[in-house]
Amino acid sequence: MALYLIGDLQGCHEPLQRLLRHIDFSPSRDTLYLLGDLVNRGPDSLAVLRSLSALGDAAQCLLGNHDLNLLGIRHGLRKPHRNDTVQQVLDAPDCEPLLDWLRYRPMAIHAHGWLMVHAGVLPQWSAEQTMALAGEVEAALRGPDLPNFLKSMYGNTPNQWSDSLMGPERLRVIVNALTRMRFCTPNGEMEFASTGSAQEAPAGYVPWFEAPGRKTAALPIAFGHWSTLGAETAKAKAGLLCNTLPLDTGCVWGGCLSAAKLGSSPGRFEMIQVKCVASQAPGGF
Repeated sequence: MALYLIGDLQGCHEPLQRLLRHIDFSPSRDTLYLLGDLVNRGPDSLAVLRSLSALGDAAQCLLGNHDLNLLGIRHGLRKPHRNDTVQQVLDAPDCEPLLDWLRYRPMAIHAHGWLMVHAGVLPQWSAEQTMALAGEVEAALRGPDLPNFLKSMYGNTPNQWSDSLMGPERLRVIVNALTRMRFCTPNGEMEFASTGSAQEAPAGYVPWFEAPGRKTAALPIAFGHWSTLGAETAKAKAGLLCNTLPLDTGCVWGGCLSAAKLGSSPGRFEMIQVKCVASQAPGGF
């Protein structure tokens, strides 16, 4: 049995199929953990959803910001952005069962010694609290009041966690941390405008995984969302980035699709990559 963590697909179905052939994936034997942003910006989000949903328990898929946005568009709460490529999903005859499958995906997974999220974990959260808070969002996504939850999900405030938060504001902070965060202050105040590399942090902010005193610092964490973490991804490949494994290597932007094959002990992995373009040989990014 092999376990693989895979970065952002964003509708890149053909590179996914090449990656699965490259690793000789068998759904009866192996398990995939996909770190969110299954859809959007790439050419074939519909095929991605159909393929992954057909794999059953062999494909454990997190929700990312683009996946939540698709649900918002479907419920008329968000207009498609000019760069969105989800119309094929919305027009498909199996749209409803596919989106019903999507809303039942988790917001975080803690398995095999790894905590897996799409974007990040606030420095004040332990792994146990992260999973509990993810469960609150999952309950809202799977509940009868889905449209109202999605309507209240959007926004940048509050931008900091407090245990006293309640209702839509509480859920919004959880969603933003798990699916959108890149930079935060040492006390967990999030910033959403910056998308550059870790070295381009706004004044007063740090990459979330470098926040001093982070409660999950000793736990291996795998995440996606941040395709400009080139230097950090190279460190992760070499085993030099302390307990954090960034796996969004920009497939949708012409980079690589990356999978980490988990080793026998926590934090150990082998990085496997295929180029976005089929004519290019598998290699680094």
